[in-house]
Amino acid sequence: MAALIEAINIKRKTVFEFENTPFSCMDAEISTPTARGGQTLVRLKMRNLLTSAVSDKTFKAGEKFKEPDLQFVPVSYLYSDRDGSYFLDQENFETLILPAEVVGNALDLLLEGTLLNINKYNGNPINLQLPMFVELKVAETELAVRGDTSSGSGTKMATLETGLKIRVPLFIKQGESVRISTEDREFSGRA
Repeated sequence: MAALIEAINIKRKTVFEFENTPFSCMDAEISTPTARGGQTLVRLKMRNLLTSAVSDKTFKAGEKFKEPDLQFVPVSYLYSDRDGSYFLDQENFETLILPAEVVGNALDLLLEGTLLNINKYNGNPINLQLPMFVELKVAETELAVRGDTSSGSGTKMATLETGLKIRVPLFIKQGESVRISTEDREFSGRA
């Protein structure tokens, strides 16, 4: 029997099941009433792990949720073709094929051999859990022109080896490796 989690104990990044769907808590806000006999309420900003949709919902503090049957499987990215994306399970060395709708736009951040996790719900792959940062080479970038910083930005466009286009500081040159945050897809530093 899966353990039950009370709404008041749900914190940021807690995973729980609501209406037979796995959710991840993005933010939790507890409001305690000032009047006697009022109920404590918990307002959750939560992400549906199947659809990635974000919603806000308010629950009574004592409401209980099941822990979902989630597994985190360490994998390495192999390649993609028209049938899907192929990953090698690092524990049993089986090849997992994920359809494009599960992988989403994560391919912009993946190179062959990249280590990451696949989340499985009831044994079926539902999404990818990317590392916090990835290192990618700059395939092409604009030349920095003297005086470009006068606009205050001090950045230029760069195309990375995966095809992802991001803004980088003016000093970054073609061929350099850069660290990219997978959460916001922004330049984080030199690799």
